[in-house]
Amino acid sequence: MTDAAPQHKRRIRYAGTHPRKFEEKYKELDPSGQQHAHEVAKVMQRGQTPAGMHRSICVDEILSILNPRPGETGLDATLGYGGHAQALVERIQPGGRLYGIDVDPIELPRTTLRLRALGFDENMLVILQKNFCHLNTLLTQTAEGFDFVLADLGVSSMQIDNPERGFSFRASGPLDLRLDPGNGQSASCFLQSVTRQRLRELLTDNSDEPFAIPLAAALQGQYLETTTQLADLVRSTIEEVLERNIPLEKRASEKKKAVQRTFQALRIEVNNEFGVLDLFLAQLPACLKAGARVAILSFHSGEDRRVKKAFQSGARDGTYSSVAADPIRASFEERHANPRSASAKLRWAIRTG
Repeated sequence: MTDAAPQHKRRIRYAGTHPRKFEEKYKELDPSGQQHAHEVAKVMQRGQTPAGMHRSICVDEILSILNPRPGETGLDATLGYGGHAQALVERIQPGGRLYGIDVDPIELPRTTLRLRALGFDENMLVILQKNFCHLNTLLTQTAEGFDFVLADLGVSSMQIDNPERGFSFRASGPLDLRLDPGNGQSASCFLQSVTRQRLRELLTDNSDEPFAIPLAAALQGQYLETTTQLADLVRSTIEEVLERNIPLEKRASEKKKAVQRTFQALRIEVNNEFGVLDLFLAQLPACLKAGARVAILSFHSGEDRRVKKAFQSGARDGTYSSVAADPIRASFEERHANPRSASAKLRWAIRTG
């Protein structure tokens, strides 16, 4: 008696000629990346990021700064999709080891499988779920410290694009915004408990929101379950303000920017992003070998200011022998190929030898 033939699984159906929803993009979401490689390439040629993927930014510039060499020990403090890590591991062989950490328990297993499939075993690449604010705990595994450290502070494309993560308002999803959904308070719960004054402050501090006062009044105490509910409430609130001051043709753009800034401010708050960055920067020097190189990629002014001040302070007190005078930006070609790189700022520092 033979085993029954496996039941044929029909492909996902979608209305129209092209998939619109995240879960319909089965060709882009192909885990092997091989069966539909041609379709994925076409998406990237249009300057878009395929669903479930992330395009690493400033890879060449980072490799030039960090100058990874065979036998060295390095750290990718925000592993993400693993694109930077792949380039770094390849350059420290033979004999080198890269530590990769990330706080996201959902994407980290997928990234681990992807990198292991490329042949990077535990001797080459150690992967741990850990927030980079606990950087100093890694010294128990590498007591001498690191030859180089990379931190990419951006939210990965696969987190943004998946509606189930609640990072984007382009499709309805749970209003969560946490990088680690098992830790802390969701954005939905936060809005119900925060005071109006605190909400006003974080809208201003986290995203320079010019309409912080009316938005704080409208959002505070609201029970909002989905990303689209939040976006709709922001738009309607801003519309009432704009109709008195802004011409009709400019209102759509202003409302979109207000929604983006509100989501950014809430995401920074629920993940304590500025707090964990400050802790990381404070612990960083003690984790570096003499002459070690550091590269940090940030994506908005609040992050960049903290990195700049920490590096400048370290240069004054002798912790760093050299630091970036100005941030490095993605090239014109990269910004054209990957528009999400446009806001990136790359700063570097070298530990005193």
